[in-house]
Amino acid sequence: MKTQDIIRYLLPAEILDYFELVAIKEQAGKLVFHLDERNNIPQGFPKGDFESKGFTQAKSILDFPLRGKAVILHVRRRKWLNRQTGEVLTSTWDLNTKGTKYTNEFGAFLKELVR
Repeated sequence: MKTQDIIRYLLPAEILDYFELVAIKEQAGKLVFHLDERNNIPQGFPKGDFESKGFTQAKSILDFPLRGKAVILHVRRRKWLNRQTGEVLTSTWDLNTKGTKYTNEFGAFLKELVR
C-alpha cells in the first residue's frame, strides 16, 4: 500500500481530490496536516483565462483525533486571477460544519453523540 493510500484513510473523504498534503507536523501534542489546494481551476468558475496567484491564509479545521492526539487541518485555498476581468476568485469547498471549526464528518459524529 502506498503512503498516499494510507493518508486517504486518515483524512476526510475526498479531501485529497482537491488538496495536496504538503506537510505533517506534531506540535504540542497535536497532529497538524498542512494542505494546499491543487493547481486545478475549480468547476463552476465562469469561463475565462485564469492564473493561480498564490494562496489564502490557512483555515484551521478540527478533525477526528488520532492515537490520542488532536488533529488540525490547515487548509489553504488558491487565489485565481481572471486575466480578462482582473477579478480574483477562490473556491468554495464545503469543508467544515456550518458555524463550527469541525470537519463535516467529525461534526456529524459529534451531533450523533449528543442525541
